[in-house]
Amino acid sequence: MQKLHIIDCDTSINLALNQLNMLSIDAILFVIDKNNKLIGSLTDGDLRRGFIKGLDFSNKLTDFVQPNPVYIRLGDKNAIDILDTYRKKNYKVIPILNNENEIVDIVNFRIQSTIVPVDVVLMAGGEGKRLRPLTLNTPKPLLVVGDKPIIEHNIDRLSKFGIKNIYLSVNFLRNQIIEYFKDGSHKGLNIKYVKEDKPMGTVGSVLLVDHFEHDDIIIMNSDLLTNIDYEDFYRSYKLSGSDMAVAATSYNVDVPYAVLEVNEFNEVKSLKEKPRYTYYSNAGIYILKKSLLDLIPKDTFFDITDLMEVVLERNMKLFTYPITGYWLDIGRPEDFKKAQEDIRHLDL
Repeated sequence: MQKLHIIDCDTSINLALNQLNMLSIDAILFVIDKNNKLIGSLTDGDLRRGFIKGLDFSNKLTDFVQPNPVYIRLGDKNAIDILDTYRKKNYKVIPILNNENEIVDIVNFRIQSTIVPVDVVLMAGGEGKRLRPLTLNTPKPLLVVGDKPIIEHNIDRLSKFGIKNIYLSVNFLRNQIIEYFKDGSHKGLNIKYVKEDKPMGTVGSVLLVDHFEHDDIIIMNSDLLTNIDYEDFYRSYKLSGSDMAVAATSYNVDVPYAVLEVNEFNEVKSLKEKPRYTYYSNAGIYILKKSLLDLIPKDTFFDITDLMEVVLERNMKLFTYPITGYWLDIGRPEDFKKAQEDIRHLDL
């Protein structure tokens, strides 16, 4: 939480001005009483209007406060839509309050765009054999791309969308990953670990999570480099009314010759000159209803593609979300090399 935005109601006007000055372009303070409850907000404009009305530096801070600031209530299922409204109205910083009106977090739209109401499981237990010798003593998720590990790029991007609860499914050299991220509090996150004692596939280990806070779960590979828009992914999934969604990347095949389209009697029905065919492939990022976890067999190796097959067999709805931005699966040495080049031009 950005505590610099919070100020006690007994603070002097002079110190409040200094604090606003330090915040620069994000200059707004949320004023709390002695019980840590929000009583209002304060900006340079509020102080200026107060001085015009005849107030001075001897007045209490509360004399300048705007008493009805906008806020989000912790756990509000409509938070993503409410924040979208505030963002469109050009609000910059929004406090999140618990039921006691205490500030528990702050959304700064310059840093965080929204609050996507999901929990996340990042698969980080693989050995990365194709990347050896790089992965002999380092787990693949901790291989550095640019200025930080692959998995940290993913965690930081999830954080930008207000996603706080992240589970890391770990196995190979897992202590290095646990030691690197610890409980995530240094990033303002709640990071926990799912420890696989044996390989359980790309979704089997999810059953080892004790509790999911939200009704929807993102499951994704940790060795991806992508600027996918998680808010749009989530909104598209919810709007589709699906039970599960899979992100997909496009793969184009250009045929260098004219293609004849024929019927069962080998009669030519049409001619396409050097056509391009577009196919969609699994991008390793999924959203699913928490209730789908009941379809996963316990203590068994089970891939997420197995779950997708079950969903289709039961005539449940599986939605495809095309990634229109950047995506790279870092599985081979040439992918790792490409990632090092691409990261210099990416805004993740």
